[in-house]
Amino acid sequence: MGHSATVWDQRSELVCTKDSNGIDHITLKAPRGASARVSLHGGQVVSWKNERGEELLFTSSKAIFKPPKAMRGGIPICFPQFGNRGSLEQHGFARNKTWSIDDDPPPLHPNDSQGKISVDLLLKSSEDDLKCWPHCFELRLRVSLAIDGDLTIITRIRNVDAKPFSFSFAYHTYLSVSDISEVRIEGLETLDYLDNLCQRQRFTEQGDAITFESEVDRVYLGSPNVIAILDHEKKQTFVIRKEGLPDVVVWNPWEKKSKTMVDFGDEEYKQMLCVDGAAIEKPITLKPGEEWTGRLELSSVPSTYCSEDRD
Repeated sequence: MGHSATVWDQRSELVCTKDSNGIDHITLKAPRGASARVSLHGGQVVSWKNERGEELLFTSSKAIFKPPKAMRGGIPICFPQFGNRGSLEQHGFARNKTWSIDDDPPPLHPNDSQGKISVDLLLKSSEDDLKCWPHCFELRLRVSLAIDGDLTIITRIRNVDAKPFSFSFAYHTYLSVSDISEVRIEGLETLDYLDNLCQRQRFTEQGDAITFESEVDRVYLGSPNVIAILDHEKKQTFVIRKEGLPDVVVWNPWEKKSKTMVDFGDEEYKQMLCVDGAAIEKPITLKPGEEWTGRLELSSVPSTYCSEDRD
């Protein structure tokens, strides 16, 4: 199996299981009790738990786990299109495909393996993909769990075609929160954003921090590489660190839209928030043989953490 684990002790491990639909899942377990679970359907992280076994990612109670439907929750991979910004299905096809374990991935920097347990996944363009998106690609995903429970996802997309292609990308990260009205995001102040509720008009963020009182669906542009999501009720802060992902999507469907989604509970908007590291406004173009790398690291820390610590 394509995986690596620096020897911390005998309590770090990888476990392979199948769900009720026969889909393979890989669970990464850190020695102090943190864990992450990845589904080969969509290459999707479907669970991330801290050392106390508390689930940090949101999954809808009405989520549909049967392929080819994408599962509502976790961290879907949006490629080669985000949302409906193109001719493909919503958020592209990568999240609906069956991935394989990458037994011999090209090496990454040693820092991306040291002190972590990892699994490597691979998605290659299929004949069906080529009919709707005529470009040959290799999409590699490394999901790693550090000894302290931090979750890292590294994506490498290579053009193995004879002609250039362009794509958008996002880690569509569903965070579990106690109460959306008690949550704020720091790090996006003063940035321009595209508002998907206003035909993608461009506005400038005016608030000291982003808080939630109604539906939000925005793409923040030229964002910093570290963002904090503070959950006052839980006294917990999610810290997002990212590379190669200039944009940040912020989404909460609120009450009215929640009732229109068959795979989402009417009141579940209160317990979730999507904050995505993304490359959307300016699509990435790869010439033949070129490779793009995007990186996302998620941490969950006590809320004594504040904005001065984001460096």
